[in-house]
Amino acid sequence: MKSLWKNFVMFMTAALLVSACASMNRTQKGAVVGTATGAAMGAIIGEALDNPALGAIIGATVGGATGAVIGNQMDKQAAEIEQAVPDAKVERVGEGIVVEFANNILFGFDRYDLSSEAQGNLDKLVVVLNEYPDTDIEIQGHTDSSGSESYNQTLSEQRAASVSSYLISGGIENLRINTVGFGETTPKYDNSTGEGRAQNRRVEFLITANEKMISEAAEEANE
Repeated sequence: MKSLWKNFVMFMTAALLVSACASMNRTQKGAVVGTATGAAMGAIIGEALDNPALGAIIGATVGGATGAVIGNQMDKQAAEIEQAVPDAKVERVGEGIVVEFANNILFGFDRYDLSSEAQGNLDKLVVVLNEYPDTDIEIQGHTDSSGSESYNQTLSEQRAASVSSYLISGGIENLRINTVGFGETTPKYDNSTGEGRAQNRRVEFLITANEKMISEAAEEANE
């Protein structure tokens, strides 16, 4: 993600093609955009294919003045999350936010029930998410490469679902939330080390603008 801001203008180009992919999810849209916009964009999407968070953010890109308004709102929300939930890693990416929790903050080893400490961290996140109701939230579960692929896939889905259920119980509208499990297929860290495997056992929250926010941002940009 280090070069995201340098390549942001290409993300704007990608957004022009996203409208042709309405039936796809945001990660798929990002991949399609990559194949259609030349070698430079393809290189970015090549990273996205191993990084579902990046692919989904690309797929949600609006661009232009409207995207700038959305970006300003996301800046504020990201700053609030970072202050409210110091245990989380918060990144501003394009027109969205990626919030990463290491699984040891949310779950015991090989478990998908939330600990009381995890619930406390999510309670802090829920407060901020409820302040910004015009955003969509994708919850992505990931594991390390230990164990079978099928087991890890199921575990990642269970963990994403567990987090989703807790957010909904805290007042987040269920229509805002999408959950997906990636199992061991998309490591961000080195699975050959114990530290890397621990970091790959993670849950990520992707926060992007919903249609209402996009519409209101477009109106503000045209004022």
